[in-house]
Amino acid sequence: MRITGISTHVVGTPWRNLTYVQVHTDEGVTGVGETRMLGHTDALLGYLKEAEANHILGSDPFAVEDLVRRMKYGDYGRAGEIVMSGIAVVEMACWDIKGKALGVPVWQLLGGKVTDKVKAYANGWYTTERTPEAYHKAARGVMERGYKALKIDPFGTGHFELDHEQTRYAVSLIEAVRDAIGPEAELMLEMHGRFSPATAVRLAKEMAPFKPAWLEEPVPPENLKALKKVAEKVDMPVATGERIHDRIEFRELFDDQSVDIIQPDVGHIGGIWETRKLAATAETHYMLVAPHNVGGSVLTAASLQVGFTSPNFKILEHFNDFADAEIKKVVKGAPQVNPEDGCFHLSDAPGLGVELDVDAAAEFPQQQARFDLWAEGWERRNPKATKQ
Repeated sequence: MRITGISTHVVGTPWRNLTYVQVHTDEGVTGVGETRMLGHTDALLGYLKEAEANHILGSDPFAVEDLVRRMKYGDYGRAGEIVMSGIAVVEMACWDIKGKALGVPVWQLLGGKVTDKVKAYANGWYTTERTPEAYHKAARGVMERGYKALKIDPFGTGHFELDHEQTRYAVSLIEAVRDAIGPEAELMLEMHGRFSPATAVRLAKEMAPFKPAWLEEPVPPENLKALKKVAEKVDMPVATGERIHDRIEFRELFDDQSVDIIQPDVGHIGGIWETRKLAATAETHYMLVAPHNVGGSVLTAASLQVGFTSPNFKILEHFNDFADAEIKKVVKGAPQVNPEDGCFHLSDAPGLGVELDVDAAAEFPQQQARFDLWAEGWERRNPKATKQ
């Protein structure tokens, strides 16, 4: 079996463009992969066009390791977000092809299942008025859908510092959310790399009474010593990793034990097998894995293959029941959260278990999507309403 070409399809919303790639073969088996780029969708499409000619055409889709190696190192320049995302979408599609051709789910090819279900947590649910009352109502809605966990960034446009008034308001939002979801549900606290170490530590202590399940990206991701400074002073698990695009770059996090939970994005870090390798390394350091997942249903399905096969997999992020829920129709067989237990359940469908509906995807053309976390009203994910 050989790859005869790829086709790309961009599904657009005002705040995110989702790039789907179909990999076609000479035996008629087609696989699909997906990633979500922030402001770099056209760059990704340009890279894929070159990579198709240089690396992909004529390749054996079963030889995933070799194809990834050639795409990553065959152009000599250091692979960053765009290249690793391009690798990821092609890599996912190759696993999909392999599973379909063999008649087995991808998780079976990765060593078999270690669990029948993966817990989900909701994100994108607070696209509403930024008040305690509105957040309480929205959080209750999440629980009513069966979720047992959710995540929120309550810090407005905070950057490095957050004054007393803004701090008290953020506390009031978290207090309302905790009241809405009850004491048993997990509440993930997101900081989006906003703060200085001192501010992050102070805010973590303010939020401690509401029992956050983790403190995510408390400082910008470039300075791991700053992250370690926070980790040493807070009494809750620390999570990070969505903006690291090569598993090798996680080495320092492992070496200094800066975090408790790593959050690679399967769509940015080279795909399913690269993430599974990273999860295995994390396991040797007694760290959990909770992938960043702001994509659609194909990326969710790919992330779940890692989840079903990784003993240290904690939970999976899910946007698609709340933000842009209508785009779920572009994927047939889209993974669904079971309302009885708030989990994704194991599927025995071959490959990734999903199919891209090209006609449905065409109903959501690419947009000039923007997501500015420092713009007033960013949480509504409506950039037209947040321009300054």
